[in-house]
Amino acid sequence: MSSPNASGENTRFIILISLVATIGGFLFGYDSGVINGTVDGLVAAFQSDAAVTGFNVASMLLGCAVGAWFAGTLADRYGRRTMLLWAAVFFIVSAWGSGIANSSPEFVIYRVLGGLAVGAASVMSPAYISEVAPARYRGRLATVQQIAIISGLFASFLSNYILARLATASTAMLWWGYEAWRWMFWAELVPAFLFLFLLFFIPESPRYLVARGLRERATSVLTRLYGALQGERKLGEIDASLASDHHRPRLSDLINKATGKIRPIVWVGVGLATFQQFVGINVVFYYGAVLWQAVGFSENDALAINVLSGGLSIGACIVTVLLIDRVGRKPLLWLGSVGMAITLGLVTYAFSTGGLDDAGTLQLSDSMGLLALVAANAYVVFFNMSWGPVMWVMLGEMFPNQIRGSGLAVAGLAQWTANFLITWTFPMLLAGLGLAFAYGIYTVMAVLSVFFVLRFVHETKGRELEQMEG
Repeated sequence: MSSPNASGENTRFIILISLVATIGGFLFGYDSGVINGTVDGLVAAFQSDAAVTGFNVASMLLGCAVGAWFAGTLADRYGRRTMLLWAAVFFIVSAWGSGIANSSPEFVIYRVLGGLAVGAASVMSPAYISEVAPARYRGRLATVQQIAIISGLFASFLSNYILARLATASTAMLWWGYEAWRWMFWAELVPAFLFLFLLFFIPESPRYLVARGLRERATSVLTRLYGALQGERKLGEIDASLASDHHRPRLSDLINKATGKIRPIVWVGVGLATFQQFVGINVVFYYGAVLWQAVGFSENDALAINVLSGGLSIGACIVTVLLIDRVGRKPLLWLGSVGMAITLGLVTYAFSTGGLDDAGTLQLSDSMGLLALVAANAYVVFFNMSWGPVMWVMLGEMFPNQIRGSGLAVAGLAQWTANFLITWTFPMLLAGLGLAFAYGIYTVMAVLSVFFVLRFVHETKGRELEQMEG
């Protein structure tokens, strides 16, 4: 597993342990996307109305907010790898329980447990990668996390599609007397157990070890990562970047002692986290099947469109892997915001031209249906070559060592709270004010994100974590 290069840096080992961490991202994506194909099954099994269905879908996100908050704060006490281990356990419990649930309250409990795992993985996986990878290719490795997230989404969409086809519908019986939608959740058990197993073979983050005063363990890990000479130098740099009184990281470090105000970098992190959700991306990921059925596609066609969106997302993330350490983070965010604003505007226009049939389904002309489909998938591409991966890359690297755990806790809480609000309100907007109004809101948010990036976001390309300023 180890193969140091001439400088002593063990590049292969760094890549391998980073890939293990990204399995957390894969499960994050799978657990987020699997709900997409199960909505009809949940409605049939639990006899839920639009508000309850929306809460069933969004309930995981409450757990995500709590998981991100506590993982960020507890990671400074118990370690990044330890939080990932707990996340793996919760993924397993949630996948099993969501499939055996027989009522909405029971289902919500298991989904919230899954949300704790997703929230923890969402902040800990990029933080771990950023804390073991050298600056020159840190962006590329951290972007692989987003590829893993989208791959998880894609895998869940593909699994949902195959299982629904095998059973003829998500609500139909499949194997051993259980409906297909239950098997959609249980399919997650395979990668969840793999994640738990592999985590026992990766080291703890060296920056966490230094912050906790565990210098011998930190030296051992740094030597394994970078070689003896570079490891010793890095140890000194990490130590110098921490608080001058060498107190352990704590939440109060987010407040500037000179001004008594929250550090500006924290607000930038919160802004990045919330804008990533307010552009409405997870409406496509969580409600894709419902969305496309609402404009006249069959369930099978809608699930197939989800698979197409997942494939395009992976391709867009691969482009970002190639560009992020060359052109930087800020240009990609700016380009993505402009692209999303245009494509969301086109989707809004297409939906605004439709009318409702007797069943309340939005009917679009062939040309407007095609415009909505093409623009929505172009929007997915713009998101996944910019805000999708780059937001997580920046959150993992933009905070100084002393406040990284606490900064991630606050930003992660903001991200998942925004995600919950968008996901919970969409079914009500769909049933009330309509698709055009909902997508009009997301368009406005994409326009505002352009100005946020230009004014407040600062480039982090090529800078070591010890050079980040608060």
